[in-house]
Amino acid sequence: MTAFADRAPYARLTPHQMLDALAAAGFPITGGLIQLNSYENRVVQAALEGGDAVVAKFYRPRRWNDAQILEEHQFARELDADDLPIAAPLVLASPHANASLALVGDPPTLGHWQPEVDPDDDDRTPSPVYRFGVAPRRAGRAPELENPHTLAWLGRLLGRMHTVGARRPFEHRRTLDCDTYGTQAIDRVERSDLLTRAQSATWLAVARQAVDAARRAFDGVVGRRSIRLHGDCHPGNILWREEGDFAGPLFVDLDDACMGPAVQDLWMLLSGDRDAMQGQLSHVLNGYRAFMDFNTAELALIEPLRALRMIHHSAWIADRWDDPAFPAAFPWFGTPAYWDQQTTQLREQLEHMTLEPLRAF
Repeated sequence: MTAFADRAPYARLTPHQMLDALAAAGFPITGGLIQLNSYENRVVQAALEGGDAVVAKFYRPRRWNDAQILEEHQFARELDADDLPIAAPLVLASPHANASLALVGDPPTLGHWQPEVDPDDDDRTPSPVYRFGVAPRRAGRAPELENPHTLAWLGRLLGRMHTVGARRPFEHRRTLDCDTYGTQAIDRVERSDLLTRAQSATWLAVARQAVDAARRAFDGVVGRRSIRLHGDCHPGNILWREEGDFAGPLFVDLDDACMGPAVQDLWMLLSGDRDAMQGQLSHVLNGYRAFMDFNTAELALIEPLRALRMIHHSAWIADRWDDPAFPAAFPWFGTPAYWDQQTTQLREQLEHMTLEPLRAF
């Protein structure tokens, strides 16, 4: 059963079972269900009586443990309590006794759901236990990052987020550093047997050079510290909402929340050539510094963090290659052309890491 669940972790989780889990957790569902885009987890929008809706995330089995998920939830609720615009998890209830549902956390924001075996199913093996959280549905569009006003606004919100993140550390979630996103990621790719024979030695050598260069950059940041971060603050995890006279951003998806340098939550807002990124950074930092001090030495980590993200992304796909959803979504992964492209991009990153970092004015 474990081997099957590793290969297809959601194969036995049906829409009906997801609706059953939400009903058992106290949500007045109508039966309407829409699957939302997510490779990592199963995320659905469920319609509720009265016209509202919620978003339920069924976590990929064995990726995070309960303590790590609850820290994610606690951080989101802490941000929400400080009036940060974020889709925080809702407190779950169990109004009717249900042997398939267990609630975890104080308050309980995590559900353990083990669907009953279908009596008509020839496979009588007990179903896996799925962990899930629920948040209110929030709609929005992509932020206009070419707008200086938007960049400054996001900078202010990230400054406020980091004042909360700096209050205490995560105890259970990972730290973004050269080991977790670099050395360990390379080792997982090498063990996966997905590196083609001809490209293996070259990619491994260049990836290790990139990690070594990133490590030197990290070691060179005077006063570097790790705080609680969003961790994956790319534009796809920011919704621009417009409701009545209000318009503004909302942060979603803290699935990759971690400890790390503050600049990790800033650099993914920047794009284009060096001059364009320099101008964008100025607007972001103008907003950020209104609420949080910024160690300008961390700007030397932008290109190293980009390189680590590239390596980590290859390891992320390799780790999940047995899941049938991943070969279908990334058919080019593991081909000679893929590893040649990754090697070229990492070499370019090595060159970028030798340049003077962006400046803070």
